[in-house]
Amino acid sequence: MIIESQNISLKYPNSPNYVLKDLSFKLTEPGFNALFGPSGVGKTSLAKILTGEIHNYYGQINFNGMETCLYSYNLERLPGWSSVSRHLEKVTPDGRHELREELIDIFGIGECINQRFSQLSLGQQNRVNLLRYLLQDFHLLIMDESLANVDELTREKILLRIKNMFPETHFLYISHNVVEVSKFCKTIVVLRDINRQPQTCLVQGQDAKLDREIDKSKLDTTMLEIVNASS
Repeated sequence: MIIESQNISLKYPNSPNYVLKDLSFKLTEPGFNALFGPSGVGKTSLAKILTGEIHNYYGQINFNGMETCLYSYNLERLPGWSSVSRHLEKVTPDGRHELREELIDIFGIGECINQRFSQLSLGQQNRVNLLRYLLQDFHLLIMDESLANVDELTREKILLRIKNMFPETHFLYISHNVVEVSKFCKTIVVLRDINRQPQTCLVQGQDAKLDREIDKSKLDTTMLEIVNASS
C-alpha cells in the first residue's frame, strides 16, 4: 500500500496566500511514519486533504491499496454526559471486545472507565478518543497530536504497544516533539515553509520497537537532520 501526494497546492477561500504549494512525497512502508514541521506550515491541512475533509486543492493524492483513512486529533470531544464505558461500547465492532479490553489496559484508563467524559483530564480524554479509532477497521490512521497532554512514559508505552499490535497498518503521526518522531517513526516527512523548495524533506527515523534498543548517537543524528531540514 502506498500514500503519495503529487504537487499538492491549497489556498483557502478569500486568502491571497497558499497554505501548501507543489507539495509532493511518497510513503510505501506500513508502520509509523511522521509529519513534522513548525506551526503554520500546513500539517493539519494536509492531514484533512488525505482523509477527504478538504476537497478544494490542486494536485493528486494516490492511495494504492487503501480504502479507509481515519483522522484522530488533539482536543476532539465526545458528549460529556455519557460514561467512557458507554462511549466505547457503542463504537466497538463485533468481535473487538477483547481488543478493547487490552487497549483499555495499555492506555491506562481502566480507573476512569465509569466516569463521564467531561470529568476526565485532557490526557485521559485524548487517550479515550484514540482508543475509539484503534477499534475500527482502517488502512491509515492519522494521529494529529492525539497523545498531547499525556505524560512521556505513558505516551512511549502506548506508541510501542500500538506499533507491536498493528505492524502492517499505516500510521501518520503528527507531533511537534522532535525526539518522539525521531525515535518512534520510520520516515519523517518534514514539512517546510512554502517558499522553500522542495516543500518536503524526508528523514529516516530510528523506528523504535518493544524488542529493539535505540542507538542514542544515531537518534541524536536523526534529530539534527530533522531540525536542519525544518529550519
